[in-house]
Amino acid sequence: VQLVESGGGLVQPGGSLRLSCATSGFTFSSYAMSWVRQAPGKGLEWVSSINSGGGITSYADSVKGRFTFSRDNAKNTVYLQMNSLKPEDTAVYYCAAVRTFKVAVAAEYEYDYWGEGTLITVSS
Repeated sequence: VQLVESGGGLVQPGGSLRLSCATSGFTFSSYAMSWVRQAPGKGLEWVSSINSGGGITSYADSVKGRFTFSRDNAKNTVYLQMNSLKPEDTAVYYCAAVRTFKVAVAAEYEYDYWGEGTLITVSS
């Protein structure tokens, strides 16, 4: 099983980035997916979740209206479009897979599969 995040980097406040998480080794279309982040020196924070079919999404209040979570089941990939980025969005972003759609769950042990993460730095 692999979950490989990409698209991270340095961006100025107010800018945009799109993260991707390419997966393999499991039946992607049967799994809900989540993004979880960890800011420097802080704990894990749930960001967003999407159900297996892609029709249901949920967002943390801190990113609602700025981030959009989507998935392409034909490509076994999820995306996180991040707009109006703020310095407080600086973190390592992890994608995670789980059989049951979960909201506001950040702990790695709650998920079946977990990626290696990609770093987003929002700074001028």
